[in-house]
This record gives sequence, C-alpha cells and structure tokens, in this order.
Amino acid sequence: MSDVLRSLDEARAGGRAEAEEPGDPLMRDLVGDLLRRTRTEQGRTLREVAEDAQVSLPYLSEIERGRKEASSEVLAAVYRSLGLRLSDVLGELYERTVAVGLRRTGTSLGDYRPAGASPASVPAHRAQVLSLAA
Repeated sequence: MSDVLRSLDEARAGGRAEAEEPGDPLMRDLVGDLLRRTRTEQGRTLREVAEDAQVSLPYLSEIERGRKEASSEVLAAVYRSLGLRLSDVLGELYERTVAVGLRRTGTSLGDYRPAGASPASVPAHRAQVLSLAA
C-alpha cells in the first residue's frame, strides 16, 4: 500500500525522485518562467511568439508552464523570437538557481562565492555569470 501512495506522491511531484531535495527547481520550470516573463514584458501574445518561432501554440504553452522539456532546437527558435541570446538565458538561470540556494542557507547574494574561492578572488557574481555563459 505504501508503494502505491509513494508512486502517487511522485506523480504529483512531476515524477521527481524522492531523494531530490525539496524545493530544487526543475530546468523546465525555470526556462518556462523566463520565456513567459519575457513574452509578457514585450506585450506579445503566445500566438505571436509561437508563429514567429514556428512552434505550435499548445506546445509553447506547455513549455511556458514547465510541462514539457523542449529540444534545444525548439528553445533556440523561441529564444530568437523573443530576442534572447543563449548567454542571456544561461545568465538568468544561473542567477535564479543561485538565489534558490542562497534563500535556503540565509546567505546574501553579496556574500556568495563558489566553493573554495577566497573573497578577494571573486569580485562579483556577474563575472561568474559571464564566464558560465561564454
């Protein structure tokens, strides 16, 4: 009986494994949120972006809601349609994932350093974003 309940809990959690730390964001959720925010900030409809990117409207909607894992080709078409570069997307995803980790530990962004880095060796997290995206 407990196996059935565990399976239901996993299904509700989107199929994530039990060992995963609660609150870890999924890549598809982060990407979908970024795409939706960018689109709405530009005042564009889902239909406009879908047509411009040559992606079906229902599929783009599923991507934005974090329900589908899109291929890199589809994502590249949507990024181009929104005027985003891959480095913009990677930088945003980096900042969002660092922010999640910082909230968990109670650390401020100004205090963030990669493991093993001395305070003097990391002038700002922006430099890390640029090197990650490059």
